Amino acid sequence: MKRVGIYAKRSNPDAVRVARELASWLEERGLEVFLEEELASQIGGCQGYTEGTIPAMVHLIIVLGGDGTLISVARLVGDLRTPILGVNLGSLGFLTEITLDKLYPVLEQVLAGQFTVSSRLMLEAVVRRAGQEVGRYLVLNDVVINKGALARIIDMEVNVDDDYLTTFKADGLIISTPTGSTAYNLAAGGPIVYPGLHCLVVSPICPHMLTNRPIIVSDEAIIKVEVKFHDEDVVFTADGQTGMPLQGGDVVEIRKSRSSTLLIKSPFKNYFEVLRTKLRWGER
Repeated sequence: MKRVGIYAKRSNPDAVRVARELASWLEERGLEVFLEEELASQIGGCQGYTEGTIPAMVHLIIVLGGDGTLISVARLVGDLRTPILGVNLGSLGFLTEITLDKLYPVLEQVLAGQFTVSSRLMLEAVVRRAGQEVGRYLVLNDVVINKGALARIIDMEVNVDDDYLTTFKADGLIISTPTGSTAYNLAAGGPIVYPGLHCLVVSPICPHMLTNRPIIVSDEAIIKVEVKFHDEDVVFTADGQTGMPLQGGDVVEIRKSRSSTLLIKSPFKNYFEVLRTKLRWGER
């Protein structure tokens, strides 16, 4: 590992400060550091690069911020399989599980080649309108179809591998990866899925029928959702960060992507410890 990219939550002064200190620490050890342009300008005295070009130029990416920052970087990495070290500057994250006090001890091990990664599957979501593709998205956490604030219940016809599943009447629908199972899916009553499992979760949001429940399907499945509404305000979102409005008759097709995200695992915490800490299991 000779070239390292650094991304940070630029609105967080602590993240910018840590990025400056980290860049100096890495350069002192003979590594070449790549910062995206705006972060470089905040730090000063170093060259910046377009954020989308950095993953192809480096051997390691360090993300300073929270889970949202890491998810946005994972989409930039795409199919390059550049390993990501997520450092959380606030409370412990599900993805950014390295705390600031463990950053440099972990980095020492990583630079020595003593680390393991967790491979997280990603999704590809395509929006089609009248048979024509109008949007394509890479997704780490989840795809969500949701109604606007004043919209009525949405009818969504769901097919799995061309087999009809059901028509959900609900406020919306979540198609989640195992990584995203602890995000919106969990809040909507879906299950927590161990990150290494090869599956997807389909979870209705506030379904009109009490018998509608989340269902787990193979990650090899192709899921098609046709939105049946006419005048309601309905939106499609990918990882809660990008998306587009939908029209009646639009079809959203979701399948496993060829891309996957490689997250460097903390040597100080395992997945179940992260769950216990983040969800406060065992507390009274």
